[in-house]
Amino acid sequence: MAEHEVLDALVVGAGFSGILATYRLRELGLHFRTIDKAGDIGGTWFWNTYPGAQSDTESHLYRFAFDEEDLKEYPWSHRYLRQPEIQAYLKHVVERHELKPYFQFDTELLSAIWSDTDRIWRIETTRGRFVARYLITGLGLLTAQNLPTIPGADRFKGIIKHTASWDPSLDLRGKRVGVIGNGSTGTQLLTSLAPIVSELVSFQRNPQYSVPAGNKPVTPAERQAINDDYPRIWPKAFQSSTAFGFMESSRPVMSVEPDERERIFEDLWEKGNGFRFLFSEFGDIAIDPEANEECCKFIRKKIRQIVKDPVKAAMLQPTDPYAKRPVCDNGYYEIFNQDNVKLVDLKKAPLTEITETGIVTGDGRLHELDLICYATGFDAIDGSYTRLDIRGVGGQTIQEHWDGKASSYLGVATAGFPNLFMIFGPQSPFSNNPPLIESEVDFICKAIMHNESRRPTAGLPVMSLRAESERGWEELCYETAKDSLFTIHGSWITGNNVAGKKSGTRFFFGGLGTWRRLAQEEVDAGFPSFVSSSAAASAPRL
Repeated sequence: MAEHEVLDALVVGAGFSGILATYRLRELGLHFRTIDKAGDIGGTWFWNTYPGAQSDTESHLYRFAFDEEDLKEYPWSHRYLRQPEIQAYLKHVVERHELKPYFQFDTELLSAIWSDTDRIWRIETTRGRFVARYLITGLGLLTAQNLPTIPGADRFKGIIKHTASWDPSLDLRGKRVGVIGNGSTGTQLLTSLAPIVSELVSFQRNPQYSVPAGNKPVTPAERQAINDDYPRIWPKAFQSSTAFGFMESSRPVMSVEPDERERIFEDLWEKGNGFRFLFSEFGDIAIDPEANEECCKFIRKKIRQIVKDPVKAAMLQPTDPYAKRPVCDNGYYEIFNQDNVKLVDLKKAPLTEITETGIVTGDGRLHELDLICYATGFDAIDGSYTRLDIRGVGGQTIQEHWDGKASSYLGVATAGFPNLFMIFGPQSPFSNNPPLIESEVDFICKAIMHNESRRPTAGLPVMSLRAESERGWEELCYETAKDSLFTIHGSWITGNNVAGKKSGTRFFFGGLGTWRRLAQEEVDAGFPSFVSSSAAASAPRL
C-alpha cells in the first residue's frame, strides 16, 4: 500500500455494519476501503468466540434483508445462531457479493483528524495513512472491553481471559473455572461450561433475570413458512419498536386478572426469548414499577421451582427491578443443580485479591482455579469511540465534544465532525441490530448522495451537523427514556457498569419504526439538520 491512499470514503469495521456499508458504497460508485483490526470478517462475532456465544435474536431476523434470494436459500438449522454460524454467514455474504477486495484486515485505526484547511479526514492506521472525504464508522456496540481491576491478577499462575479475547483452542475439560459476571455473556458461558469442567464457580454481584431462549431445531416446514412470510416479516420488523419479529403490546399488566396474567407469563416462558417476554404481551413492564414487579415475581417463582438447593435458589433471586437488557438462556438456572457448580455472592463476600492459585473473597476463602474468566462486559456504545483519537473542527476531540455524555443526531452524526457518519452510534434506537444497521446505512448513503449532488465542478462537498439538531435529538432521547426503568436503575445501557463513567441516555427508546419515520422526514426535507458547503478547488496536501 502507498504511504498515503486517497479515498472518497474509509469504512472502519468488518461486522454487520461495515459489510453493509461496503455493499452500499460500491453501489454509489465511490472509491473507498474498509479496514478492521481483526484478521477476518465478523466484527463482534470475530472476537467473541467463548463457549456458548449465541445471538438472542431469532435466526430469520439476524441477517440482512436486502437480498431476498439469500434470505430464502441460506441454510440455518436452529431458532438461534451460534457464533461460528454467524461468522460463517457474514463471510458468505462477503463472498456472494464479491466484497472481499474492498477489505483490509489487521489494520487498526489509530487516529482520524479533520483538516479544517483541506476539509478532509487524515487517518493513521497500523498499516499506513489514508486521506478520505468521508469517514464511516461501524465500530460496534459492544467492543471496548470493560476489565476489572483486581489486586494480584498479575500473580495468577493459571489463565485469565475476557470473553471478548477468548482463545478457542482452550481445552477446559476437567478444569476448575471461575466466571466473574453473569449478564448475557456470563449466563451463556456458565451454561456451556457446566457440563465439561470439574468445578465451575460463578462470582455473582447481582442476580440475573433470565428466561428460556427456546432454542430448538427448525423443521423444513417451519423454514418454508418463514420463507413464504418474508414479505410480511420484514416490513413488520421495520415498523415495530424493537424489530424482534412481533408488534409490541400496549396492554397494561394490571389490566388482566391474576390467573390470566399468570397464564400469559407461563406461555411467554414456554415460547422463549427475552425481548418477547418483556414487550410482546404487555406494554408497561419497562415503565411501571407495579407491572414490573408482577413480572419479577413470576421469574423469581420459576427460579425457586428450578433450583433445588434452597440456599442457591435464594442467592439467585434478583431483588432489583427487571430493568436491564433482556437475557435469555439455554438452561442457566438448571446448572446450579449440578454438584460441580458453585455460587459466590460478591455482595456478601467481595473479591479481595487474586493469588497465584485462585481468587480470595471477603470471607477469607481461597477459590482455587485453573482459569479465571472476566464476563464483565464492555464500555458500551460510546466506549468504542472515546478510546480512539478522533478530532473534528478546530482539533476538538470527540471526548471533549461529548464530555462524558455521548450525543448525536439519529445515532449517525455528531456536531463538529463533518463528513463523519456513525453506524449504530450513541443514541441509536434500542432494537435488534441488523434491521437497525440496514436503516442507518440507508440513511447515511442517502445523506452522502445528497451531499455529492451539491458538488460543484471543482471542490469537495462537506456536510456538517447543526449543533441545535444534536441538542434536539438529545432532548428527544431523554423524553423517550425518562420514564423507563432501564434508565432509572441503570446498566451498560446508561454506562453505569463502567467505574467513573457518567450516566446518560445512550439509546433512543422511541422505537425503530419511529426512528425510520423521522429519518425519512429528514431525507424528504433535504437534510435541513445539516449544513452543506464546498471546499476550495484544490487537491488535498499530503
